[in-house]
Amino acid sequence: MVLTPSLDATALETLLAAAVAAPSIHNTQPWRFRVNPDNHALEVRAVRERSLPMADPDGRAQHLSMGAAVFNLKVAALHLRHHPEVRLLPDPSEPDLIAVVRLTGPIGPHDHPRRRLDLYDAIARRHTSRMPFTGRPVPDPVVTEMSEAARTEGARLHLPDIAGTRRLLHLTAVAEARNHANSSRTAEARAWITAPGSDRPYGIPVTALGPQDAAGRMPMRDFTGPLPTLHPPALRFERHAQVALLWTSHDRRKDWLSAGQALQHVLLTATAHGVRTSLLHQAMEWPDLRAAIGHPRRSCHPQLLIRFGYGPDGGRTPRARGQAAAASP
Repeated sequence: MVLTPSLDATALETLLAAAVAAPSIHNTQPWRFRVNPDNHALEVRAVRERSLPMADPDGRAQHLSMGAAVFNLKVAALHLRHHPEVRLLPDPSEPDLIAVVRLTGPIGPHDHPRRRLDLYDAIARRHTSRMPFTGRPVPDPVVTEMSEAARTEGARLHLPDIAGTRRLLHLTAVAEARNHANSSRTAEARAWITAPGSDRPYGIPVTALGPQDAAGRMPMRDFTGPLPTLHPPALRFERHAQVALLWTSHDRRKDWLSAGQALQHVLLTATAHGVRTSLLHQAMEWPDLRAAIGHPRRSCHPQLLIRFGYGPDGGRTPRARGQAAAASP
């Protein structure tokens, strides 16, 4: 493996460990990383065989996932005290080449971005929590900082009022009911459940399956489908949920990647403040429901619904580390 002095084996391990810690739909981890031997840049490539043809036929959620990994690479580069140079979709002839990341000049004493450096420790602490939250509201300054994090990456957060929150959760519940009634979608989701004792580094472990809301207020995804022998328990979720809708002004592949970076910036910002998060993607998987979520008075392309609050740690889902070994030919 040929590495630049600024990207030695230790630095590469730091970068890749951060990248694979990013969230991905159904924990598919749809990425592969490679060090280009010609320019020593780190390439982020899509893995088509880890796609979701039913839930994500256009690859939008896959791009969000890879955008989140790109953001973690940027945070890790800054942790290594180097400026990251990122090019998204650099080669139209290679659609699976999602991004190229290079470590450029070192961070000087007068230009080190303190806020993003602080996010590095949050990468390892960020977990999706599918458990009930306490209902204690997140303070406005923290929510404002989360909104600013999304804006920094070219996306926006919409913070609905109580009526707007109920509407978004209702559309999510409609989508979840459709998923549950569709045998093909149920089978696709179930295929990503990891059996107990399995060393499979992808998917959702049975032990990490979230409970269902006994009161029916929170439409949590049911990965098991109509399987009476394997069903999450029913608990009571918070009565008044806090949610944020992540959206972009356009809906191109580049916008999806920007939304993924914004998503991870928001999640790490929340984590740094002790706020738990979970992702509600169901309504985005049905074109009519996704269109219904959009703001009628402006160009608004919904990308993801983020539930946030205070509650238990969700626990880490498995990550594949073997892909790091294939970093260079």
